[in-house]
Amino acid sequence: MSEITKCLNEWNATIEALGQGKQTILIRKYGTTLKEFLLYPTVSYALKDDVLDSFQDQNFAKDNLLPTGEDGTYEVKYYATVEGVIEKPSSRIGSFNKFHIWTRDHVKDYLGRKPAQIWILRVYKLDEPQMLKRNRGMRYANVERPVKLEGKPVIGDAEFEKLKEEILTI
Repeated sequence: MSEITKCLNEWNATIEALGQGKQTILIRKYGTTLKEFLLYPTVSYALKDDVLDSFQDQNFAKDNLLPTGEDGTYEVKYYATVEGVIEKPSSRIGSFNKFHIWTRDHVKDYLGRKPAQIWILRVYKLDEPQMLKRNRGMRYANVERPVKLEGKPVIGDAEFEKLKEEILTI
């Protein structure tokens, strides 16, 4: 069994969408060379007045805006493996709306005219969630101690393969 300290900093509402099987992709301006990482919740975005306007389901986002934690220590419940990264023009990003929880306007504002790097993620719920601190890092960081990658996929094999195939053929 492997252990990892590398984590991706991400909005908690997005992490919960990934962890509850409501989201299968991340849309970024950049690709990744990492094959796996912990999903580490961030909180600074939650302080924006209009943050809920970024989400298709504002009730879900509101219920999952903040992670469990305090004083820079937060609960890490999930890890992800990168099953593929595809590039699409920003003008085609609307085709992926059902695979994520953000609004079309939020994604368009984020990308601008840059092409989208769409990360297809297989997410696993850790058998033992951990309360962790991380070091500084814009995209990636490291948590204070290694975490065993023991867990179950949040989406079953057959359903995940179907979603992956659908994403790849858009």
